[in-house]
Amino acid sequence: MDVSFVKTPEIQQLLDRATGANESGGNPRLKTIMRDLTESVMELIVKHDISESEFWLAMKYLADASGEIGLIVPGTGLEHFLDLYMDAKDAEAGLTGGTPRTIEGPLYVAGAPLVEGNANLSTDLDEGTQVLHMTGTVTGPDGEPVENAILHVWHANSKGWYSHFDPTGEQTPFNNRRRIKLGTDGRYAFHSKMPSGYSVPPQGSTDQLMQALGRHGNRPAHVHFFIEAPGYRTLTTQINFGDDPFAADDFAFGTREGLLPVPSRQGDSAYIAFDFQLQRAASEGDEGFSSRTRAEAKAQPENEAA
Repeated sequence: MDVSFVKTPEIQQLLDRATGANESGGNPRLKTIMRDLTESVMELIVKHDISESEFWLAMKYLADASGEIGLIVPGTGLEHFLDLYMDAKDAEAGLTGGTPRTIEGPLYVAGAPLVEGNANLSTDLDEGTQVLHMTGTVTGPDGEPVENAILHVWHANSKGWYSHFDPTGEQTPFNNRRRIKLGTDGRYAFHSKMPSGYSVPPQGSTDQLMQALGRHGNRPAHVHFFIEAPGYRTLTTQINFGDDPFAADDFAFGTREGLLPVPSRQGDSAYIAFDFQLQRAASEGDEGFSSRTRAEAKAQPENEAA
């Protein structure tokens, strides 16, 4: 059957009724979005001759996958698409420059200890792995040091697990997570136990989807960042290690040009020098974070900066 079936008066009337198109109440923008979304699903059903059983199997998959939405969204390219869309809107508005944005991922935890100076991120021993040393500056669009910036940094341990999400229960709270308050020179420095890449949970919803698509679910070793400062647009980004075998084949599409430093590995240590450049905020909204739901915990008072 041709997808023109969806354009028949009966189906169009169904769409209008289902999305409240002719009702006075509700949110007009949401009605329009829901109508387009529902119509697109209907067209997919007709185009691919999706059976009733296939439809309900898909609904079951989505219901079962609710705990892994934060992995499925980047794995399907949707989170990277949002970055590309925001880049395109910036270009259209004449906004250029700055460190590339890239996906946040689902494993940030608000409330990490606020520290200053050369911060030690790792409170756990994590023996047998290198120590990562990372340094650089945070500047504005004209090269000016960004004063009073706060750099949020988080990454996995050497086994690929993040604190607060580690199924082994072995990590202490906020291991490999800190907020670093920068000074007037915009310089930052931290050291931590070298992270490794990881794969999505075996046999989980994301893994099932990747296998069905003939893809893997691996991420390279990487470090996540938020950088916020008064008068500047908050940056969400991450670096992937350029010498990781999955650096060019990140299942989550987090790898972007300009975000692939290669650590200088020397004995028990590895070094990365990486500078960040922020864009100026065009409005107060630019200085904040997206309204994404994030985990939150409270740091111990003695770990927080005065």
